[in-house]
Amino acid sequence: MTTAIAAGSRVETLLAELVSRAGRDNPYPVYEALRLDAPVARMPDGSLLLTRFDDCAAALRDPNIGHGEADAGVVAGLPNWREHLSLRQFRTSMLSLDPPGHTRLRRLVSGAFTPRRVAELRPFIESTVTRLLDEFPADVGTDFITAFAFPLPIAVIGELLGVPAGDQAQFQHLAREWTQVLDVTTPRILARGDAAAAQIRGYLADLAQQRRRYPQADLLSALLVGEGDERLTEDELLTMAALLFAAGFETATHLLGNGLVALLRHPGAATQLRRTPELAPTAVEELLRYDSSVQIARRVVLRDTAIGGVPVGAGQRLVVCLGAANHDPARFADPGRLDLARADGGSMSFGGGIHYCLGAPLARLEAQVAFPALLQRFPQLTVQQSLHRRAGLTVRGFLRIPVTAR
Repeated sequence: MTTAIAAGSRVETLLAELVSRAGRDNPYPVYEALRLDAPVARMPDGSLLLTRFDDCAAALRDPNIGHGEADAGVVAGLPNWREHLSLRQFRTSMLSLDPPGHTRLRRLVSGAFTPRRVAELRPFIESTVTRLLDEFPADVGTDFITAFAFPLPIAVIGELLGVPAGDQAQFQHLAREWTQVLDVTTPRILARGDAAAAQIRGYLADLAQQRRRYPQADLLSALLVGEGDERLTEDELLTMAALLFAAGFETATHLLGNGLVALLRHPGAATQLRRTPELAPTAVEELLRYDSSVQIARRVVLRDTAIGGVPVGAGQRLVVCLGAANHDPARFADPGRLDLARADGGSMSFGGGIHYCLGAPLARLEAQVAFPALLQRFPQLTVQQSLHRRAGLTVRGFLRIPVTAR
């Protein structure tokens, strides 16, 4: 399908709606309007916003599109992104590099996320879920994020990476402060993000020093050893460990939070999953599609190419709207309906192409174990109205989800 680049007052109105509080609470009607009226829309900063599934998939898989050094400062909204540790650690990580740097770093860490290694973590995930449910407060207004959605993923990534259980709780606040710079780059947010990134990095540097003296059967020790003659530099090691730790529970936490809210707002779906726990794999895929933790991916055109029949030149910045792609009726029948048995799966919630989320199998497994167990243990679980949503559009989730377990 070909189209023209849309701009003008209608686009500006829709973009203003998207960043409003109502738009952040429920962006999907705005996505639909953009997809119909302006599927390739020029934003005020010159970036092109993509909202169709096929266009988003093409942008993430096209070798002519990547991250690009020239785009770094513009995406951050700052010309001197290297001066901010919070931005620099994202920008120089595997998350934001193009080949061959990305290829090298991903190869060194990918062994920790093979299907076999992820499957080996199932007993640990199941025992952690059981423990958290045993400890789950039944009080009115219990925060689901604090009681379950945060401690489960952080325990799992901590087990994998080698962060002791007693040290893990501090990272919820730190990761939140650090990752907020993906959406907001005011001086205050940057200062807090830099401080959090420095604290995480300092902790991991101390832990790496311990592992050099006393190696363990964990990912951090494996990263120190490397693969063959290939080794990470000290800076690469700390950046990689920080990224894996923060990304390993931040998006999984929001998968659990967004998924629970979706289920409890659709009691029929919750009952279906409680009574049919073997539906968990397809149910989790649908929950990922229905309200994705990551809504936006940013890219830059490295060499002249085309998207949706529209020529785009080198240097053009792209905003790939994963959340809109996941609700494209050209790809998903009746996309606004939550269907735990949906046959047309294959959402873009974990991205696509060479940057497809490395930890996707682990996040899926955590949710597949967690949701049926949670619904079976607390069949009367209800969510309160006073939800506290995270600000910004890139990472979508809740800061607090007050629930009653009985």
